[in-house]
Amino acid sequence: MQEPAITPDLIEAHGLKPDEYARILEIIGREPTFTELGIFSAMWNEHCSYKSSKKWLRTLPTTGPQVICGPGENAGVVDIGDGQAVIFKMESHNHPSYIEPYQGAATGVGGILRDVFTMGARPIASMNSLSFGEVAHHKTRQLVHGVVAGVGGYGNCFGVPCAGGEVRFDAAYNGNCLVNAFAAGLADADKIFYSAASGVGMPVVYLGAKTGRDGVGGATMASAEFDESIEEKRPTVQVGDPFTEKRLMEATLELMATGAVISIQDMGAAGLTCSAVEMGDKGGLGVKLQLDNVPQREDNMTAYEMMLSESQERMLMVLRPELEAEARAVFEKWDLDFAIVGETIPEDRFLIMQGNEVKADLPLATLAGSAPEYDRPWVATDPATPLDPADVPQIDAIDGLRALIGSVNYCSREWVYEQYDTMVMADSARTPGFGGGLIRVHGTDKLLAFTSDVTPRYVAANPYEGGKQAVAEAYRNLTALGARPLASTDNLNFGNPEKPEIMGQFVGALKGIGEACSALDMPIVSGNVSLYNETDGTAILPTPTIGAVGLVTDPETAITGEVREGHVALVLGDTTGHLGQSALLAEVFNRSEGDAPHVDLAAEKRHGDFIRANNQLIKACTDLSDGGLALAAFELAEAAGVGVQLDSSDTPMLFGEDQARYLIACNFDQAEALMIAAGQAGVALHSVGKFGGNTVKFGGAEASLAELSAIYRGTFGETFA
Repeated sequence: MQEPAITPDLIEAHGLKPDEYARILEIIGREPTFTELGIFSAMWNEHCSYKSSKKWLRTLPTTGPQVICGPGENAGVVDIGDGQAVIFKMESHNHPSYIEPYQGAATGVGGILRDVFTMGARPIASMNSLSFGEVAHHKTRQLVHGVVAGVGGYGNCFGVPCAGGEVRFDAAYNGNCLVNAFAAGLADADKIFYSAASGVGMPVVYLGAKTGRDGVGGATMASAEFDESIEEKRPTVQVGDPFTEKRLMEATLELMATGAVISIQDMGAAGLTCSAVEMGDKGGLGVKLQLDNVPQREDNMTAYEMMLSESQERMLMVLRPELEAEARAVFEKWDLDFAIVGETIPEDRFLIMQGNEVKADLPLATLAGSAPEYDRPWVATDPATPLDPADVPQIDAIDGLRALIGSVNYCSREWVYEQYDTMVMADSARTPGFGGGLIRVHGTDKLLAFTSDVTPRYVAANPYEGGKQAVAEAYRNLTALGARPLASTDNLNFGNPEKPEIMGQFVGALKGIGEACSALDMPIVSGNVSLYNETDGTAILPTPTIGAVGLVTDPETAITGEVREGHVALVLGDTTGHLGQSALLAEVFNRSEGDAPHVDLAAEKRHGDFIRANNQLIKACTDLSDGGLALAAFELAEAAGVGVQLDSSDTPMLFGEDQARYLIACNFDQAEALMIAAGQAGVALHSVGKFGGNTVKFGGAEASLAELSAIYRGTFGETFA
């Protein structure tokens, strides 16, 4: 088959700018072949090269005594003691999920699971952070049903429990939903597998499922805005098979135990191209591939298609040749392909052969390391005018609560998480639906806590404070379970970085995230950047999702109780009644005004330490965030089927979203002890009411718990059923 001529239109279709193509000509000293053009396009697109974000990603804190491996590998690795490590990462599958919701979301889950078990870890938990357009938009219902089914369909069949997540709705996501998938696994700290190839003449082995034409050009598609040609992009979405992935995981972990693996890499974005180049580059070696040996499920596949296919459930490995027979037997037992498709070579070359024909011959290190790196122009987001709480009318407090729990943004997510398996493997100590998730570390007394957090409207109003807040809320969610936060992963979803105002959002958010991660000792150990989340020039809300992991070393110190009749309600932290960019302002008044709340990181740390130091006195705990005290108190009460009475009916006091605050429930004598401890620690602790009865009462406003619970639990299903 004759390859097409390299034309300006073809170059543009591959997402390459004229100056970038000129750089390719300079590097190789000739016109590239069609396959080489595709390889450069894959390696240099935004999704794979981070060319607009590298400069700022380097500013993030990524190290600490708990960090075994930070960014740069398939996932981050963090020490949890006793010779064990937790391995985790979060990644986006936004564009594919908008084009083909079920498969886009499903393969997002599959990809992140492979990132974890590629490093030698058995997955123990998943999470997802989902952002959709407004309910009335013509695509929202289809996207919600397809994405939730895809996440559940893949995760449930694979057999990993969902520990938590988020779902939000805003008109800014009408043309570009977000699907951020998180996975975590456990491994022995001395048995982690990395991707750097070593040794010359070592076999390069293809593992897993066969290669097809699905997903060809997927990474390039993920690095472009959407327009009216969106339907043409459907073939770039991958097709997943969770049962094959389950077999691939078992085979891979069994293979690792044989000692045959020198290095191993998931075939994710850009498939065979990216995995081979990364392995060679990290090991300072070249790679020669013979495509005739690549297992294929379709006839007459070209070199271009094989190199850029993103077919799922595939891995690439460098093998110890003396253990080839043993390794092959493992994969044949699991009915998976095992094929030697190349070898490591001493020269700095990425040599691709099909038959006797050279399809690509490129300098590997240059291909991997010379992607353009841009210092994009940026303008800081204009400071928002602070909102005076007096500019928000006082409302009936119960009516305000009804508005929140009757909206798709703040009602129960049961309809979503009940479609996910939350108990598989039988180690879930706390399932989704309230705060963070808890998973027991099997065979030990330890538990791992998981959460995913961001408040996009804060980031839009004030990227710096919004970035800080995303980390701080993750810190609080882990702390409210009694866990010590260990580390975090970021999934940075933004619009077109070539627009200075969008790049300004990115820079501001990264500054806030970095500062908060340093102050709260939660280094970023892995992550993903997703840019060009725009349709017809309209960008999403800036959504830098933070996934975080914490550790409970003794189950006796976990805070997992429910409120009971007679419990005292205490708020740790000061309340000034911040209503700028609040949930109340958006849902009751349809207003998006004011600045994001200020995040005092020293107070966050101080209050988190206080919770952990006094966990034996606390029966139940939650952080205060969206919806303030009113929503937090209702959720804590509703989960236990117990009423709540708060002393105040003041709108700012009930619905303000001041940061660094927790709602604590405990017995009266424990409350007295906490008050004494708070005085000694120099932190503010206030009694705000009590739990009990069968009504929700804020000051003089009152409603039955049963009525409010029906609204809270019924809204999502009634909207999307």
